[in-house]
Order: sequence, then structure tokens, then C-alpha cells
Amino acid sequence: MAKNPNNIEHAGVVTSVTSEFITVEILNKSACAACHAKDVCIASEQSIKTIDIPQSISTLACDYQVGEEVNVLLKASLGSRAVWLACVIPLVLILISIFVLTKIGVSELVAGITIIAILAVYFFLIYLFKNKLSQVFTFTIEKLSK
Repeated sequence: MAKNPNNIEHAGVVTSVTSEFITVEILNKSACAACHAKDVCIASEQSIKTIDIPQSISTLACDYQVGEEVNVLLKASLGSRAVWLACVIPLVLILISIFVLTKIGVSELVAGITIIAILAVYFFLIYLFKNKLSQVFTFTIEKLSK
């Protein structure tokens, strides 16, 4: 299949197929993974990520076999939304908190503890809404074309 610029794609291998999920492992490579010296370099990182793809979203489970190579797809717009939720909004919260707390004359120690508390509340709210977010951030799979 032609590469779709609206999707983020990763090649993966199906590790299990159940009535609820198709589990796929993808190899997450660092930026220097293509370097010829990666085997002896300690800066090179590779890690395996496991993704569960719900049956209702993907095609039928009988279409996929354990060990089969597939593409794992995520809409690119969802990738940028994830960056906003995980990085940009917390950064804005930190900057606003620093500005407000220093303007009202709070000590640095109290400001630091308050900022940590604000971030803890923010990420706790993300945790509380994880089920809703998991419905929004859905992966799909497709067979690799040979």
C-alpha cells in the first residue's frame, strides 16, 4: 500500500490474537538506528512496545496470524493531540504557575511544590479519563504489502 501522509505507521509483528484484542509488538528505534556503528554504540537505543488493538476497530481476527508482519497505524492528528496532552499543556501550566506565583511573592520552595501539585492534579485527571482517551486514541492495523 502507498504510504498515507495522514497516518503514523510502524511495522510490527502480531504476538497474539484473542476474541477482544490483536496484540502487536513494534520495535521503537532511536534516531541513530540506521547508523552503521549502532551495534557498538551505547547511544543507540531500541525498545519493544506492545500495542493492543481492539477487535471492533481492526479487521477480523481470523485475518491475522501470530508472527505475521503488519503495519500499525495511528492518525497523525491524534499524534499531535497526544503531544499537546502530554507536553504542551503541562508546560503551559508550569509557565503560568511560575508567572502567577512569583508575581504574588510566593517563595521559590512553595512555588516549586505548588507547581508539582498542579502537575500531579493534571496527570491524575488524565488518568481518570484514560478510558475515554483510549476510545479516542485508537490504533488500526493493516497487512504489509509484499
